[in-house]
Amino acid sequence: NQLKRLMRVIKFEHDLNSNPEITLEANPDDLSSEKLDMFYQNGINRLSIGVQSFFAEDLAFMNRAHTADEADRCIHLAQDAGFDNLSIDLIYGSPTTSLANWIKNLEQSIELEVPHLSTYALTVEPKTALAHFVAKGKVPAPQDAQMEEQFKEMLDRLEGAGFEHYEISNWAKPEHYAVHNTSYWQGIPYLGIGPSAHSYDGQSRQWNVANNARYMAGLAENQVPAEREEIDAVTAYNEYVLTRMRTQWGCELANINPAYQAHFLQNVQPFLKRGEVLEGTDQTYRLSRSGKLLADHIASELFYLEDD
Repeated sequence: NQLKRLMRVIKFEHDLNSNPEITLEANPDDLSSEKLDMFYQNGINRLSIGVQSFFAEDLAFMNRAHTADEADRCIHLAQDAGFDNLSIDLIYGSPTTSLANWIKNLEQSIELEVPHLSTYALTVEPKTALAHFVAKGKVPAPQDAQMEEQFKEMLDRLEGAGFEHYEISNWAKPEHYAVHNTSYWQGIPYLGIGPSAHSYDGQSRQWNVANNARYMAGLAENQVPAEREEIDAVTAYNEYVLTRMRTQWGCELANINPAYQAHFLQNVQPFLKRGEVLEGTDQTYRLSRSGKLLADHIASELFYLEDD
């Protein structure tokens, strides 16, 4: 009922005749035929499903609530309900994920004809249960060699299956790029609604308070309780490099503030010489296959720091 109310307001306030992408994120254990039908009937036309893996040992390690069977079944249920625009998340580099099982995860995703994949390397975030277990020696830390091997395997298999690697962590069949994520990477303004939601208008960024009660109290007074920051020239340059260097579109010199173009060209030279960054037409710089393994490092070396 809440989803119906939300979609009713959106349809009243905005013109949806252009059939915009409307994505709902869900976990496999939350999806039933009845719920999927309700989503579809109320205007949801794309699902992003947190599958993570099709193997029980991976799901147990990641403390996921769903089973391997549910991971497979929910995709069939979604397709039966009419969803042909699907994305699933997969995680590689887990201590429980062998190369053989990672290949099977990729192959199963291809066989299920899912047109979009978001693939993430397992990371140990501070103050999480995983970080605690790694520190105590109960769980081995993620291994760079394992991640590199699985990343390269993914490049080969997904490219061979017709997927386009349009962002380091995202793969899509033609015409199935995630519209909202692509907007982030291309610097297009967006509006976030709800506690913790972020918004961007091209010159500033705003983030709503995370506390539900404070957020609702603010709305009751016709205010959106949020913090805001103006994006200065240095931040704008660094964020452009960080986001665009991760994409297939790369960094275009013409889109870089002239004040930082010389800095960019000087610092990109070592990566050009090693073949980790490739120069395209119209002075566009993209990551090569080997460079994709170093995306964040390369971006950080191109950043402009205040003491530069």
